[in-house]
Amino acid sequence: MSILRTFVTRWLIPILGGVVAVAAIFYLYRGLDFALFMDGVRNANLWWVGVLAAAILFEQYISGWKWRQILYDLKPISSVRLTGALLAGYGANVLVPLGISPLVRSWLVARLEGLKMATVLTTTIISRFIDGVVFALFAGVVAIAGKVPQIEGNLALGLSVAGILNLVLFGGLLWTIFRFRSVFAKDGPLLCRMFDWLAARTKADGPGLRHALCHGVVWPRALSRRFAIVAASFASKALAATHFLWAGLAVGIRLEFFDYLFLMVVAGFAMILTRFIRVPGGFVIGSAFALQILDVPDAQALIMILFTQVMSILLVITIGLVILWQSGIDIRRIAKSAEQLDAEI
Repeated sequence: MSILRTFVTRWLIPILGGVVAVAAIFYLYRGLDFALFMDGVRNANLWWVGVLAAAILFEQYISGWKWRQILYDLKPISSVRLTGALLAGYGANVLVPLGISPLVRSWLVARLEGLKMATVLTTTIISRFIDGVVFALFAGVVAIAGKVPQIEGNLALGLSVAGILNLVLFGGLLWTIFRFRSVFAKDGPLLCRMFDWLAARTKADGPGLRHALCHGVVWPRALSRRFAIVAASFASKALAATHFLWAGLAVGIRLEFFDYLFLMVVAGFAMILTRFIRVPGGFVIGSAFALQILDVPDAQALIMILFTQVMSILLVITIGLVILWQSGIDIRRIAKSAEQLDAEI
């Protein structure tokens, strides 16, 4: 990776993105009464903040349990171990913001369980695509239920279109990897030869990498596990929608049922969009926009965002770093590995 590319990807884009995110928050809450905000933080009900923390951790456990179901026919792995790998990946991504979370968690599980990293990585991709499909269905429910706040422009139509695009994209990607996994494992097709050529340029074993990736394209033979994967994805999204419920109760705010789904959907779409353009702060911007549409007072809205975001980051960093430390990985090693992986991809 050239020095210029390193500077642009690691420093310039995140800094500019952070400036945009901060500017957006200041614009949305330009009338904020700071004294009222601080008073709300001091008088927040810590019981509900604790419930929020428990909900965040339980959501991660459900995701780990879902990953176990996907991996089961390859190798049964403890849900706790997989949850730890998820948190370790998120923790590494917070400290080394290069989008390496899936790589770190896949490497960690592969190292502990004697599997190939590329194989495990494919299972994380399948899990992500399933979550994308389920998220699109939640967006459709919010739009069809007619509970979208009325603002200038057709927000319900926008959510419907975004949900359909999400469904087509992730559903299509799921179909593609299962439909063409056997073709990708062969040596003859042009796509496979091009992949091998690109891999050779990074001194990687193209055929071996292709076979390892295809080996991870798995779906449980047991019908109960297939159902469990889909059910777990729905459960994790539903639990994510409760984060603002607990954060709101901590400051005396209670919304309608569909309002929490609306918050989850808008914040989720904002995260997807900003992640695509590699700009941080998507969750904060999306949440701030949605809470303002729902007429939540500025001070309470900002506290709700603060509690949700800070609790997520603190829990991820704390637990994730402990897991990384127990695995014999330090931050300097993560940073060095991230640079190498980013250069190879």
